[in-house]
Amino acid sequence: MREMDAVIERRLTSEVTLVSQVSQYIVAAGGKRLRPALLLLMCGALGYRGEQRYNLAAVVEFIHTATLLHDDVVDESTLRRGRATANETFGNPASVLVGDFLYSRAFQMMVDAGDMRIMQTLAEATNVIAEGEVLQLMNMHDATLSEEGYLRVIRSKTAKLFEASARLAALLAQSSASVEQHCADYGQALGTAFQVIDDVLDYDGDVSEMGKNLGDDLREGKATLPLIIAMQRGTELERATIRQAIETGGTDQMAEIIAIVQQTGALQATRDAAAVEARRALHALQAMPQNPYSDALTQLASQLLARRS
Repeated sequence: MREMDAVIERRLTSEVTLVSQVSQYIVAAGGKRLRPALLLLMCGALGYRGEQRYNLAAVVEFIHTATLLHDDVVDESTLRRGRATANETFGNPASVLVGDFLYSRAFQMMVDAGDMRIMQTLAEATNVIAEGEVLQLMNMHDATLSEEGYLRVIRSKTAKLFEASARLAALLAQSSASVEQHCADYGQALGTAFQVIDDVLDYDGDVSEMGKNLGDDLREGKATLPLIIAMQRGTELERATIRQAIETGGTDQMAEIIAIVQQTGALQATRDAAAVEARRALHALQAMPQNPYSDALTQLASQLLARRS
């Protein structure tokens, strides 16, 4: 990860001062760096030790960071990772344009790998993520969104980059098609579980640990899985309360909605859905060589369910 950070610092430089300022601001905010960590761990599991793994780990982090910059503008977010978002600090135009810079820099860097499959994987992932963003925008304030529709969004918007990160490791290691698919399956399942748990934390998290505002999803009119399940299980009055909140983006009844989500068992049901994905990730790992890296990947999928931030 230190090697990857050195690549990030080197490739963030720009003669345009504002580009460097905004880029450094959001990267310095830290975050879990889960996607590049996944790529590096999978490379270790498959025995790849080449320098290109640092470059592609940085590429993955740049693409993720670009999506965060654009997301926060679209969602009108003011807080991320415990401090003001880039759009709150530098304004929307700067955030959007620097997000574009990070995308284009990532594409410059992926060319360095000199592998068409790697470029295809990242180009496809970036396109699917963009489609997921638009799909989520279309679903805003839609209280009729189904569980299937919800999963389609998060598998595009969040899980796709996890999937690509794991697949890239297999491509670098020149693994068989079968192993490559198992890697991709692990990444997709892990990314799906990660987002499902993230949606639980919007109703059951610790604000000081999460670094974002509780109830942000509801404020943005997102019908996430806890709300979808609560509407399936709740009384007519409870369904009406949640429906109105989603349609208006109102958080006036936030305490009541949290109580409904808890009383209907929707939070536990959502955690159970994440557990199914985590088990799917663990199953995919069975095709991996047994070593400290694959052990860490096993631990990562297992511990994901206990995350609180």
